[in-house]
This record gives sequence, C-alpha cells and structure tokens, in this order.
Amino acid sequence: MDDSELFAAAQRLPSARRPLLGLTILVIEDSRFACEALRLLCLRSGARIRRADSLKSARRHLQVYRPSVVIADVGLPDGSGLDLIKEMNAARPRVRIILAISGDENVQEETLAAGADGFLAKPITSLAAFQNAILSRLPDDRQPSGPRQINDETVEPDPIAFLDDMAHAADVLNDTQEEKSLDYVAQFVGGVARSAGDTPLAKAAENLARARSEGRPVASDAAVIAGLVQERLERRIAI
Repeated sequence: MDDSELFAAAQRLPSARRPLLGLTILVIEDSRFACEALRLLCLRSGARIRRADSLKSARRHLQVYRPSVVIADVGLPDGSGLDLIKEMNAARPRVRIILAISGDENVQEETLAAGADGFLAKPITSLAAFQNAILSRLPDDRQPSGPRQINDETVEPDPIAFLDDMAHAADVLNDTQEEKSLDYVAQFVGGVARSAGDTPLAKAAENLARARSEGRPVASDAAVIAGLVQERLERRIAI
C-alpha cells in the first residue's frame, strides 16, 4: 500500500468529529421532513445515507446493497415497518444495527419484539442522541479513536420539507377516503406534526386515530385534518 492509499484509508476511519465515518445508513422513511433531519444528522456524523420511502423501495435497496445500519419508520404507505424489521432480523447475514423510529412511543416494545436493536422517538434532532444510538451498538474496532466530545447540537430540517409532507397528505386525502388510507394519514400527519411542533395538527391526527380505534364515525375528524393541511399549503405555514 503506497502513501496515497494509506491516506485514503485514514480518511475513512471514524474520528472524534466524524464518529460514523465509513458507515452507510439506510433510512426508510416516508416523511420528507423527518428524512431531512436524518440526512443532516448523517452528514454531521460522517455517515453515508441512502433513502427509501416505502417497503417496496426498501426491499429493493436491500437486495442490492448491504448497509451498516438501517433506520426504519414503523408506519409506511404500503405496510408496517414492523414486518420489514422482522425480515431483516431473520436474514443472514443480518444488518449489523436495526433501529426503529416512530412518532408514537407506544410502539417501542413492539419494535424491539420484532427484532430492532433500539428505538428512536420522533422528532430526532439531537446529534448526540443519534450518534450514541449507533455507536453504543458498534464493536470496539468501529469506535472513533481518542476522546469524543459530546456534541449537544441539534438540527433544523428545511421548512420546505414540511410543506412537501403536507402536499403528500393532501394527495392521499383527495385520492381516497378508505379506512386503511385514513389510518395511514393519521399516523403520517401525526408524526410530521409532532416533529415540526405543530400542536393543532398533531391533536387533529390524534383525534382521527382515536376515532378509528374506537370504531366511531371519522368523517368530521378527517375533514378537520384536510382543512388544516390545506390551510398550511395555502398560507405556506412551514412550522
């Protein structure tokens, strides 16, 4: 190995400033806002990121690439992330680290039972928490050399990503009012709203989810969400 090869190898080793250098993280997330936060966290940590917004896309990625870490949202447009976590946990060779994410902390036990190594509650904005969730599950030879200063930095996703999510929610609501789609809307909008700190929208999503779980009529709750989503799009309310 010549000097240039040694230098290139050193550049790929984790360091105190970039402790996740050399790792590839597959983020399976349908929210642009949440995905943008994770992209910034990966960028500041030195990790390479790949993204998938559905189960179908994630499975296609996993057939071609073998990431070091998978971060999977529980609620996806074409099914439950729990099913994918079970598949990845049973696969051999297994992805080294599987982390589940959700805006609903009540699903944490389900994700761990499905085979996830850890759970992160949205919003995920703390650089230290993100790095520790991964570093604590890596072997010694993948740890950064020397002392590592705990960075309490937080990331702020581009507000335009929030509006992209609102446009997606509006499209789903306009296309169909089927019960399965309303379950997805409640989960998706609730997660985005909590990540963005949009309390009225989060409350509306919670009301819709509760109505669905209790078997009550949902037309009025769905209409409230549709109105709030449209209001944010028309007034371009980002947060």
